[in-house]
Amino acid sequence: MRTIVATHFVSLDGKVDPTGGDPELHETAWTFRTVEAVPEMYELKGAEQEEAAGLLLGRASYQMFAPVWPDMTEEFPRYNALPKYVVSTTLGEDDLVDNWGETTLLRSLDDVARLKESGEGELQVHGSVSLTRALADAGLVDAYHLLVFPVLLGQGKPLFSDADKPAQRLRLTDHAVYRNGVQKQIFEVVR
Repeated sequence: MRTIVATHFVSLDGKVDPTGGDPELHETAWTFRTVEAVPEMYELKGAEQEEAAGLLLGRASYQMFAPVWPDMTEEFPRYNALPKYVVSTTLGEDDLVDNWGETTLLRSLDDVARLKESGEGELQVHGSVSLTRALADAGLVDAYHLLVFPVLLGQGKPLFSDADKPAQRLRLTDHAVYRNGVQKQIFEVVR
């Protein structure tokens, strides 16, 4: 069975996008304004590229990444070659770019559950916070890879939903604190 890993930059108060979804502002731009970038903090992203077997994206993140990532051959060589699965009820085949490799539209969380059962490897969710919340609420997320920034954003999209559901236990499997105060936190979902 495939595993689904939600990987996010997140503030200490659990926000991932303080832009309010403004398409002119990159969702992670706040990360570069709040701390000094240190190379070791991005080692997780390199490791994730090697571990990924596919990318699982929501519509908005797909539309943000698809025009840019295919040209980032040095930064994302493996991501660009991986299959992409876009969860959307509104995108059509004509909305998909043709220079970013194999892309499949999924119409529902049931489609995601079937995909998860259909093979091996790690499906990574980058960005796509609404999709991450829906997947978590449906019990489909297996792990979280978080880079937690030492800032309270106050406003913006929260990483976790406020759905009235039972507590979900997590097991910390790896962590680090970098000299800029960013924390790497890797959690497995306990089932």
